[in-house]
Amino acid sequence: MKREYVDTHAHLTFPEFNEDRDEVLSRAWDAGLAHIVLIGSGAGLDGNRAALSLARTDPRLFFTVGVHPHDADSMQDSWLGDLEELAADEKCVGIGEIGLDMFRLHSDPAMQAHRFGQLMELAVRLDKPAMIHDREAHEETWKVIEKTGVPASGGVFHCFSGDLPFARRAVEKGFLISVPGVVTFPKAKVLKEVVAGIPLEKILIETDCPYLAPVPHRGKRNEPAYVVEVADEIARIKGVAPEDVARVTTLNARRLFGLPGAEMEPRIAYRIRNSLYLNITNRCNMACSFCPKFTDFEVKGYYLKLDNEPDVEQIFQAVGQPERFDEVVFCGYGEPTLRIEMLKVIARRMKERGAKKVRLNTDGLANLVYGRNVLPELAGLIDSVSISMNAPNGTTHESICPSRFGAAAYEAMIEFVKEAKKHIPEVAVTVVALPGLDVEACRKKANDLGVLFRVREYMNVG
Repeated sequence: MKREYVDTHAHLTFPEFNEDRDEVLSRAWDAGLAHIVLIGSGAGLDGNRAALSLARTDPRLFFTVGVHPHDADSMQDSWLGDLEELAADEKCVGIGEIGLDMFRLHSDPAMQAHRFGQLMELAVRLDKPAMIHDREAHEETWKVIEKTGVPASGGVFHCFSGDLPFARRAVEKGFLISVPGVVTFPKAKVLKEVVAGIPLEKILIETDCPYLAPVPHRGKRNEPAYVVEVADEIARIKGVAPEDVARVTTLNARRLFGLPGAEMEPRIAYRIRNSLYLNITNRCNMACSFCPKFTDFEVKGYYLKLDNEPDVEQIFQAVGQPERFDEVVFCGYGEPTLRIEMLKVIARRMKERGAKKVRLNTDGLANLVYGRNVLPELAGLIDSVSISMNAPNGTTHESICPSRFGAAAYEAMIEFVKEAKKHIPEVAVTVVALPGLDVEACRKKANDLGVLFRVREYMNVG
């Protein structure tokens, strides 16, 4: 799979690149970068104008406008009009970086807060994403944001330096979290915890070049090509493939900044890690309270809302060569067993084409739906089944996962688990770790049933 990346924060107009800027850009494109967001702030109005000029030289370059907190003391009120004029250019995708820096204190804290407020108001009024610089000024930053509000288009905490609770607070307010090369440093424990603790769909990657070069380039001048190292470290932390991180963070950037390629086509087959998932229906038996499809049909950078239910040939055209993958999984944004006859045909042909393993993710209600035991029909076709249990008892299950079957659904699902053990080599039950759910009671239920047990992270699909 071709990997694409977006460096969402690069100071390529700085003097450090005067001698070899063209070569730096060439290396970036060779490394797989689809776009680079040039930062206008950091050198007064001239820096913003330079970012615009450079962005106009290549369709893959975009820019932001702003005033760095270090320059708050020297900023003039008249600059706001100049910045608004620059922001009207079609290549301007945000306001930033703007914010507070209580570490260096190159400008008076009160003046920093004043200018930050003015620039946030500009971002809100123009509806341009706000790119926030926050260094040792977490609560002060929130005070300004709560006063001005957040642009409808959102924003990003660049070069994130807070802890996990702060990151979750930012995400709840509509911000993304941008991860720099610091994440590759051995002692960056807190940032690694942040990456592990928030969904990949809320993460951007950046270099902040020429600063903060990642390992193995630490101590050297940073450049956009090195953003690949950031993505690879995020993949290691989150236990996904580098391709997954590249795909999702690139989509995140395209959506936030309105970059080309943000539009998504429905997917029948989609790859996460080295598993191939099949999205054969959007119909479902239940309306689970935690299901994100009620707000968004995206999973790990793929759009799963089908225009229509695909036939066998459409599915195999989307699949390609199933033997390339560790497993093929029936798991889209719907219940696969609602197309049980289609499922059996596909599974059989997958086996014939050399699929190593075929797995079914299901709600366990197929026997209730069809009024017969379908599991003998899946013997020899399905190697592994993962059944969404989600509760230790029927009352809790009905409240979390309501369906037209009411109280009968839970016991039918439990009987499905028991019967599956007779026909399918590997049987597991899963629960989503909803706040307040007794996960240990669910684990005991799985142990009593004699099947594998897996806890799925809440609000983190795929």
